[in-house]
Formats: sequence, C-alpha cells, structure tokens
Amino acid sequence: MMLSKGFEIEIYTGTHDGQIVGLSDRITANLDGFVREPDSRNVEYTTAPLCSYERLLCDLLVPRLRLRQYLKTLGPYTLVPGGTLALGGSDRFYRSDPANPYHAYIERTYGTKVVTASVHINIGIADPELLMRACRLVRVEAPLYLALSASSPFLDGEPTGFHSTRWHLFPQTPDRVPLFESHAHFIRWTEEQLELGTMQNVRHLWSSVRPNGDCRPYNLNRLELRICDPVIDPLALLAITALLEARLCQLMDDPSLDPLTASLLPAATRNDDLLSLTLANEMAVARHSLDASLRHWQDGRTIKARDWIAQLYAELRPIAKERGFSCFLSPLQRILREGNAAQQWLQQVETGHGCQAVVAQAIQEAQQWERELADQTCHGSLVA
Repeated sequence: MMLSKGFEIEIYTGTHDGQIVGLSDRITANLDGFVREPDSRNVEYTTAPLCSYERLLCDLLVPRLRLRQYLKTLGPYTLVPGGTLALGGSDRFYRSDPANPYHAYIERTYGTKVVTASVHINIGIADPELLMRACRLVRVEAPLYLALSASSPFLDGEPTGFHSTRWHLFPQTPDRVPLFESHAHFIRWTEEQLELGTMQNVRHLWSSVRPNGDCRPYNLNRLELRICDPVIDPLALLAITALLEARLCQLMDDPSLDPLTASLLPAATRNDDLLSLTLANEMAVARHSLDASLRHWQDGRTIKARDWIAQLYAELRPIAKERGFSCFLSPLQRILREGNAAQQWLQQVETGHGCQAVVAQAIQEAQQWERELADQTCHGSLVA
C-alpha cells in the first residue's frame, strides 16, 4: 500500500533570458488552479493527493503546460527555474495584493528574503501521534532532501557561495521550532506562539517540516516537507518523494526509528541537541549540498550528505520495490552521480559561462523536455 502524496509548486515567471517578471495578478485572475504569493513574481499551483506516481507525474506537468500557454498570450514570457531572484531584483518587493495585511506584515518583517520559490511535499498520515513521529524523523533528515534539490546558487547575477541561497536566506519562523514530542505538545506550543505573537497565524510556521491539516493544530492529516528548492525535473522530484515515502513506510513498520528514542545523544538534552545538530546540518547543506559534511542524528558521527543518501537508498529500495514504486526512486542515482541543479549550474560557471547564460539554457532545456515528457505520459490530459 502506498501513501497519498501531493505538491505545492512555487515557480517564477519571466523572460526567456531569465529576467523575472511579476505576472501573478493576471495569472490568478485568468487561469484556474493558480494562487498568488505575497510577491507577484512567483505563482503557486497544487496537486491533489494521489497514491499513483504515474498520475502525479501528469498532475505536475499539465498545469505547467497550461501556464506556459497562457504566458504566451501576455508576451514573450516563460517559467524560470531556480529558488531565488537569480539575475536581479532583490532590492524591491512587488506586492501581489497590496490590501492584504498579512502580506504587509511579511514585506515589512522579512523583505525580499521570502521572495523565493520552493516545492512543498505533502504525505498523508491520518494518525496524529504517528504523524508527530514521522515529523521528528523527517525533521532530522530534512537536510538530505535539500541536498538533492538544491537549485539556487545565484542571486542578483552572481554566485553566492551557497548551493541553496534560498534556504540560507529564508527566515525560519519562529526562531527555534522544537521536535514535537506529541500531538498535545504541538497544540500547546502553537497556542503559545500565537499568544506571544511569534506566529501571526497557524500558517506562520516556517520550518523545514511541519504537521499540516484542515484545522491546525487540532485536526491534522499530513506531513509537509518544506525545505526543498524547486525541482524543475518532475522525475527528479518524484524520486525525492519516493525516498521520503519509503522512509516513512519503514518508520511505520519500525517505530523504533523515532529519533527521540533511537538517538544515542544524551537523553537529558536530546531534543535540544537533535535540534541544534539538525539546524547546523541544514546550513551546511545550504552551502555545499551533496558535498556537505553532516553529523548523523543517531550518534553524532560525521558523514557526507551524498554517502548518507546512498546508504538510505540501498536500505529503502527493497521497501519501494515491495510497494511497487522503486522505478520512481531510481533517478536518485543520477542526481548522486551527476549532481543537483545547483552543482551543474556552478560547473557551467566554472567553465566560463555567465549566470544569465546558465539560467537561459536551463529555461530552454526545461521547456523542451517538459513537453516531450508530457507527450509520452499524459496523452489524454494535455492542453491543446
């Protein structure tokens, strides 16, 4: 049995040479299925929760093709890969909804640090205590998913020294979100934050992983992994999702994988120690992605991100095979071998290409194979 999965996809719009242009007000007014972000330069669409990876692939592709088609009616516009304002524009906020007080708070408090694009992966888990256990395990391993997805090495036309400039800049809010020990702990903590004003509303919880549902923090039904940079290749995104699903299936079969009980770090300070270790791992991965040196949550030993992922891949592949989705896990091997998007783009810079040329090439390549992949797999779903 497979778990249900859904995505929230944020993506920039702009010109074919990579200049990002705010069009979300027109997109959301004229195209169903898209919603605006606080800044008008990116737009979001979501996919319905599904168990089938084949159907998820089409649900990822078809809205993009519809959006590309609509953008052509507005001018020479397209979709721009990456998680930051790669070629410029970080000096100004372009409000998509000037009358929205929450958007005003975000602009005033964070500025353009939040004008990023990402992908949020949602996995359905109905039992609240199992969900909390899942959030704990995924929280301490979230840096691995960022390492696979990193795609924001540029800002304002220059390499930044980070593979995920987005996660380096993005304000995790509140400052120090604990590993929730139970559903009751999550409820108490959330109510405290709302009372203190460190959270403006229940959505204002910006950490790498969070429990989610229709009436947070009380009624929950899914784990939301929020750390990933946008992954323009849908097969790569599904591979990252397959790794996450297989790990959660393993946890469901073996509850002893819970970091709060399985870690060998001192019991008296384990929650705080795990949190400090995880936050340090996130920052290491933001800088070096797959090449980052991390500390393992089990015992604090040092391990390279790519080696940790390779170990998990070998461990989880039989689980994915048993449940019928191992073929979607396989592209992880290519990412480990060839590098993520940020690493590939930085390699092009090292060979003499400018940031704009790299982004423009990524735009062209994505548009070409996106259409080819959709033609091969989503015949009955494509727009004209």
